[in-house]
Amino acid sequence: MGGAHISVLGAGRFRAIPARSTLVRWAGSALLGRARIALVLADARTARRLNRTYRQHDYATNVLTFCYQASPIAVADVILCVAVARAEARAQGKSLRAHLAHLVIHGVLHAQGFDHVRASDARRMQALEVERLARLRIPNPYE
Repeated sequence: MGGAHISVLGAGRFRAIPARSTLVRWAGSALLGRARIALVLADARTARRLNRTYRQHDYATNVLTFCYQASPIAVADVILCVAVARAEARAQGKSLRAHLAHLVIHGVLHAQGFDHVRASDARRMQALEVERLARLRIPNPYE
């Protein structure tokens, strides 16, 4: 993870969240190069406001990535909505830990320019997510 600076904001506001060092390790596992990433844990109200203001979707979403620069150094804020992640994990029968790891990796890949608008890009991004999660001994979230 040389050349990476990953900070975590807001983790103290939520119960049963993995340690900051774990969140940083997950983010680092998704990095393909140098980066400055802020992981921000947010409540549903904040996530909804950000999604409405910047994406024109009036609901709280699980993860939002604000990529300011993808290369030569990825610079981004990755906003994780804890309430949505909890609800999704419960509905999907997954642990919150596994779901948050997936969302962190997903958001950090977005920060590096990956996307899932086209089917071919989605397959490539999902393959990277599954590979990175497997390295962390976390099951494939798409199965």
